[in-house]
Amino acid sequence: MRVLVTGGVRSGRSHRAEELLAHHPDVTYVRPRPLHDDPAWAARLGVLRQRHPGTTWSVSETGDLAEALWTPGPVLVDSVGSWLTRLLDDAGIWDARAEDVTAYVDEELDAALAALVGTDHDRVLVTNEVGLGVVPEHRTGRLYRELLGEVNQRIAAVSDQVHLMVAGRVLLL
Repeated sequence: MRVLVTGGVRSGRSHRAEELLAHHPDVTYVRPRPLHDDPAWAARLGVLRQRHPGTTWSVSETGDLAEALWTPGPVLVDSVGSWLTRLLDDAGIWDARAEDVTAYVDEELDAALAALVGTDHDRVLVTNEVGLGVVPEHRTGRLYRELLGEVNQRIAAVSDQVHLMVAGRVLLL
């Protein structure tokens, strides 16, 4: 099973992704952005463990999406947007030419998609739906929106299902 769960902020995306994998006792929960000292994330992990008692959901903090998707067993990635941000931050290419940034993202995404389709284990990826809002004023915001839109389309193309979350309700696309 390969599922992309998309929607706006606080639409229920993460909860839906967890529901899809709730029947597995062991899940790797991939958080692409750095953990640092994030009290909100620590609280969220506490809620996650309460919702899934008796399971051994582990957390992996990595910017290497391809590596994370090759992890044995079920994997939940939350979120693709965080991965993209970290990818561009780590490479220091926010101000590079759009064509160069796109080529870099495509290369990294190609590796991730190869891992996504190359395993038989369940994979659920959470992403932001960025095309429904205001056009960003700044170049970096517009670049991010365009890149994430393309990334989402490419992931959706190899997914078995796409779930759109709106106000806590799921629409199967």
